Amino acid sequence: MMMRTSISNCTAQVALVLLVSLGAQTVVHAQGRRGQGGPAPSAETAAPIDLTGYWTSLTTFDWEFRMVTPRPGDYENVPLNRDGIEVMDAWDPAKDTAAGEQCRSYGAPSIMRNPEHLHVSWQDEQTLKIEADAGEQTRLLHFVRSDADQGPSSLQGYSAAQWEITRASIGRGGGRNAGAGKVLGGDLKVMTSDLKAGYLRKNGIPYSDKTRMLEYYDMMPNIGGEQIVIVTSVITDPVYLTKPFVRNSIFKKLPGDAGWEPTPCSATW
Repeated sequence: MMMRTSISNCTAQVALVLLVSLGAQTVVHAQGRRGQGGPAPSAETAAPIDLTGYWTSLTTFDWEFRMVTPRPGDYENVPLNRDGIEVMDAWDPAKDTAAGEQCRSYGAPSIMRNPEHLHVSWQDEQTLKIEADAGEQTRLLHFVRSDADQGPSSLQGYSAAQWEITRASIGRGGGRNAGAGKVLGGDLKVMTSDLKAGYLRKNGIPYSDKTRMLEYYDMMPNIGGEQIVIVTSVITDPVYLTKPFVRNSIFKKLPGDAGWEPTPCSATW
């Protein structure tokens, strides 16, 4: 498992250190490759972690940016350039609503930061579906790309996914033993592109249609009987950001759909 930038996340770092100490290695699960036993398993079958079910966001940090509409002009911790500041300063939620653009802060680079519930399921054996009740948005994570996936840019863009599977090492070096061993776990890696321009926060902090987002979904060990997933997002935008913007979102698994309340997009909270 690769090391990633984390915010207020000692647990994740401890888990990574433990895996390294066990002599673990990460093997990327690529669809379409054949193993000794025949065709590679589907993404659903090969999943090293189970992300399906209902989840609720834990707004344990950045509360003032996530639970209420941030103050106009406040771009604290966001590496915004001059052009981005100009766009943010011109933000007018009433104009967005009048133009039917009230969903601009519900695109893929921002949807996982909203206070919300998620419903994760398999649309088919190669496509993981994430539904958010905030803004009634749906993301599709594709493990295999097909011509049918091609289309115009959109709020959620196109997300290419792959499992990074962690196995106990057998033998030394790469060689013929690479990838062998007992599965210890793994994570989900997602790259999203083909995005429409939108907002990183509810106060009009922009991202452009040139934005790309790399995500890692890490399942933490059960603590007190609770399942936790940390989503680390690395957002790059050559138009409005001076450097990659990294942030974490934390979700707790729920026993059922209690609290699931689809709500339309809103330009402000």
